[in-house]
Amino acid sequence: MERSSAAQVIIAVIPIVGIIMGSVVVFFYLLWNHKRTMLLIQTKQYVRRNFNLRSFCLLTGLLLTVIGLCLTVFLSLLQGLSYSLLGGVIPLCCGVTFLIYFFVSGKVSS
Repeated sequence: MERSSAAQVIIAVIPIVGIIMGSVVVFFYLLWNHKRTMLLIQTKQYVRRNFNLRSFCLLTGLLLTVIGLCLTVFLSLLQGLSYSLLGGVIPLCCGVTFLIYFFVSGKVSS
C-alpha cells in the first residue's frame, strides 16, 4: 500500500520538529541555569558542587560497555557485518575507554 505524498511529508517533518523543540528546551534550560548561577555569584550565595570524575567514568563506562555489547551482538546476528554494526561498536568502544581511564587514573593517584 502506497502512502500519499502528504503523509510522507508529515512523517519526514515530525522528527525535525521534535529535534528543534528539544533543542529549544535545552537552550532555555542552559540560559536559565546560567542566569541563576550568575545571580548567586553576585549575591555571594554560590556553592560549588563537587564532581567525582572517577565515579562518573566507572558508571558511564559500565553502562556504555553493556549497552554497546548488547547492540553489537544483536546487530551482528540481525544483519551480519555491515555499517549498522557501528551502532553497537561505537558505544562499546566508548565504554571500554571510560573503564580504561577509570583503572589508569586509580593507579596514577595511588
